[in-house]
Amino acid sequence: MAAASTAATAQKNEFNPVQTGVVALNIAPDARGAGMGDLGAATEPDAYSQYWNPSKYAFAYSSASVSLSYTPWLRKLVNDIFLADVAGYWKLGSGDNQALSASLRYFSLGEVVSNEAIGGAAQSMNPYEMAFDIGYSRKLSEKFSMGVVFRYSYTDLGFSDSYAGDNSTGASAFSADISGYYTTYPIIGRNECQWSWGWNISNIGSKVNLQDGANPAFLPTNLKLGTSFTFPLADYHNLMLGLDLNKLLVPTRPRESDYDIGTPDGQQAYNDALQDWRDMSSIKGIFKSFSDAPGGFKEELREISFSLGAEYSYNNQFFARAGYYYENEFKGGRSYFSVGAGFALNILRLDASYMLATAQNSPLDQTLRFSLSFDMEGLKDIFGKR
Repeated sequence: MAAASTAATAQKNEFNPVQTGVVALNIAPDARGAGMGDLGAATEPDAYSQYWNPSKYAFAYSSASVSLSYTPWLRKLVNDIFLADVAGYWKLGSGDNQALSASLRYFSLGEVVSNEAIGGAAQSMNPYEMAFDIGYSRKLSEKFSMGVVFRYSYTDLGFSDSYAGDNSTGASAFSADISGYYTTYPIIGRNECQWSWGWNISNIGSKVNLQDGANPAFLPTNLKLGTSFTFPLADYHNLMLGLDLNKLLVPTRPRESDYDIGTPDGQQAYNDALQDWRDMSSIKGIFKSFSDAPGGFKEELREISFSLGAEYSYNNQFFARAGYYYENEFKGGRSYFSVGAGFALNILRLDASYMLATAQNSPLDQTLRFSLSFDMEGLKDIFGKR
């Protein structure tokens, strides 16, 4: 019994996830990537690429596309939390080498009722997060492209009741992404394959100053690296295999358990470290994130999560997907399998995914996502013939 208690205490002391604000920026919005274990840094370009790697838009086949996505979130706990997302791109010029893109996402945290009554009635609030961004991507060669995105985020986690007095509880933030995408077509045997690499550093920007600056939070600045390999199985049958690696470029918040709080010197050291963390700029935090974990290099490696996925396609019309996502148990413990399917017909494509968490009581278990995309070039062709 004592040994079990010691092991549980040690595990608790090692649990140290990276804390960020505006968590909606780190939730995959589309069903295609989610069906492959949250994968998308180097997959084939589509309307959903704004989240995964916007530089892929420069290699998109269609001149324009728009997508709509809906995700009921934490449905095992509550039924009114959801993420809605709309994204799209437009090819520019006649050279087929540059694109303009944009997306809008809205994350509702449902209705929350306060336990404290104000004016004789319980106070309710409807916290939410939203973000709007616009991006530009361009081919720099026949095989390589880069992209940039500029984003405005807003989060409101406070009360909106007239009794609240000061309703200025929201906080804004500005950020940017920079990304790259490389693709080539090697010949293996008698088959032409596709091998792609991609990277995206997202949400580089200001902090979110919640509670009028009393509780500043870092944006979920993230480094994503990925590769994918597509090869033909037979005529009209293709299989894509992909791998993504992720690391949050956010400094770890100091914990009391790492200091001797029982002594004045230990308490002072903790307070100083916490204040330094609060005062740290987001740019400094990016570099600090590679060397600030209390457990040293071992804990830094724990902060790397990975996604492994596959997609089978028939005639570019029917798609079946599967994937696996892993995050270290001491850095959040999200680990799940996912499956998905898609169907494309003329101008539209419908995708769906389903998540199966490895932990029995995980609130992410049985999460569904739905995405619908429209090929605007196909719409133009249809109406142009009439």
